[in-house]
Amino acid sequence: MSQRVLILDSSTIEKMKTFYQDDLATKLPQGALFAAKPHNCSITAYKSGKVLFQGANHEQEALIWAEFAKRQPQPNSRSKVVKEKTGGNSAHFSRMSLIGSDEVGTGDYFGPITVVATFVSKEDFAELTELGVKDSKGMKDDQISKIAKILIKKIPYSLLVLPNEKYNSLQAKGMNQGKMKAILHNQALLHLKKKLTTPYDGILIDQFVERGIYYRYIADQKDKVQEDNMFFQTKAESLHLSVAAASIIARYSFVKEMDKLSEQAGFEIPKGAGNHVDKAAAKLIEIHGVDALTKFCKVHFANTEKAKKLLKH
Repeated sequence: MSQRVLILDSSTIEKMKTFYQDDLATKLPQGALFAAKPHNCSITAYKSGKVLFQGANHEQEALIWAEFAKRQPQPNSRSKVVKEKTGGNSAHFSRMSLIGSDEVGTGDYFGPITVVATFVSKEDFAELTELGVKDSKGMKDDQISKIAKILIKKIPYSLLVLPNEKYNSLQAKGMNQGKMKAILHNQALLHLKKKLTTPYDGILIDQFVERGIYYRYIADQKDKVQEDNMFFQTKAESLHLSVAAASIIARYSFVKEMDKLSEQAGFEIPKGAGNHVDKAAAKLIEIHGVDALTKFCKVHFANTEKAKKLLKH
């Protein structure tokens, strides 16, 4: 079997584990920190720092992390760490007019991925704050719906919805979720930029992958947004209202899509990926057949096999 071995630091290995969280194996070889099986590749990371890549796509996956490791600053490069992490301007986000992007639905078994990019000018800060714009994760669906209906009339935005049929098709061809999200963010940013008639100070993406890997993911796109003032920050919803607004509109769209699926299924489709979701998936199979999962679910999630097992008992 074709393979490649990389020696990586503990921080990078931890990032890998998070990155492959949907593909993690439950049984580990002796001395392993984690094992994952993305499409056509088997990855095993050991406590020694050795990471083994095997399978048809082993070189592609290994290259991503080899390039990532090269870009990491040395421990004594404190100024470089700060600059790379913040883009040199995080302290000034509160005074900037930014394009922000965020996504919803990536961890949900049922429902699509929705990605939104919005533009919020610093002149809009007071009004949006008074409206209650904040991270959608701490808001109820009815509150999100109320605010989103106002936002879509007030601020420029771009919304993209990745249906499950398309998601499953791309995943079956070997595209991981990280690349799908990067492409969607890039497209949403492109669409929004075409709508803008006023200048902006930069772009802030709610970070789901490291900068270098993000750019690698969109490298084969015909058109791509890659600017100097492009910032990648975790929990970006708390840093600028553009990302908070994007999260609200994305959640609003996701909920509407889930309502459509519930209507088509004939019962309420739940959010998340827990045991309650397994039971709903089993019910869906009973009513509509196993092929219906392709339309309703992200079929590579472990919930698929769990639902099938429930039907056997």
